[in-house]
Amino acid sequence: MAENVYIPKLAKIIEIKDEVEGARAIRTFRTQFLEDGFTHDCGQCAMLSIFGKGESMISISSSPLEKDYLQFSILKSGRVTSSIHALQEGDILGVRGPYGNSFPIKKWKGKNLIFIGGGIGLAPIWSVLQTALKHKENYGKLSLFYGARTSKDIVYKEDLEEIRKDIAVHLSIDQEEPDWNEFVGFVPVNVLDKKPSPKDAIAITCGPPIMIKFVITNLEALGFKDDQIYTTVENKMKCGIGKCGRCNIGNHYVCKDGPVYSWAELKKLPQEY
Repeated sequence: MAENVYIPKLAKIIEIKDEVEGARAIRTFRTQFLEDGFTHDCGQCAMLSIFGKGESMISISSSPLEKDYLQFSILKSGRVTSSIHALQEGDILGVRGPYGNSFPIKKWKGKNLIFIGGGIGLAPIWSVLQTALKHKENYGKLSLFYGARTSKDIVYKEDLEEIRKDIAVHLSIDQEEPDWNEFVGFVPVNVLDKKPSPKDAIAITCGPPIMIKFVITNLEALGFKDDQIYTTVENKMKCGIGKCGRCNIGNHYVCKDGPVYSWAELKKLPQEY
């Protein structure tokens, strides 16, 4: 009998880290499969389920090179994500996947990689950044632009300080705060201010849709071509296998054809996302 694709694998939460507190809390969960799990590629997602509550599609934020755990950074925003936030270390959740396409990182060897994230949007591109850091010899210059509403809304704080030893990290917050010595303003403005070069470069961005829109506009102003810009589309995904039609953009199903697109690909689709 064929395996039922809707039945999740069971995974145990082995570590929980509070990233952001408050009404829009963010927690990072590291999980281990109880039995055989699955491997993934950078940019793919998994459907996380809480029995009796439902399931939600979440980006996998750990690198495929990491074999000890699967990591998810989750914004508390609804019934399912609130239920996941209520879990403790040692609790069990369901995981099915991986779903979607991935960033073509193998094609980027020798390229300068520019990562641009906003808020929880850093999580979907974190796996690419971590993979590139572990194989720095394969790439040119790596740099990261990341911003949040306030300094308290920044995720991966300790990790960001650690990777600063190896790459340029340009942080920003929306409004001035005491003792904040980095850029004040929106992420797209920070990108335009620092002017990363498009020569032999790939830009990878994810964040609120309005941020992505202006990041792309500013990258184009700096000379980046459409096929040098990549992003992810976070349309609501219900089934994960292209059956329910909840995530479609025209004839594209984000859960299968996405969520990763170059701007050259995405701009040809109906502007429904």
